[in-house]
Amino acid sequence: MSDEFREIANYELPYSRKAELREVTFDGGMKMLRLILREGRRITQVDLDQDSAMALSDAMGDWARQQG
Repeated sequence: MSDEFREIANYELPYSRKAELREVTFDGGMKMLRLILREGRRITQVDLDQDSAMALSDAMGDWARQQG
């Protein structure tokens, strides 16, 4: 059996980079948020649990609010 995923969002980033978010459901039913970063042919993929995703989103939101 293979893992299932659901597309959540795609982003065009500065310097021709891209980011993608997917919800991945593994064979055992565990769900993770997959962050995929693309830079040319280079791809970095990180799976985040609920706590890690929340901490990352909080830190990014805090930084963005301080810029405006």
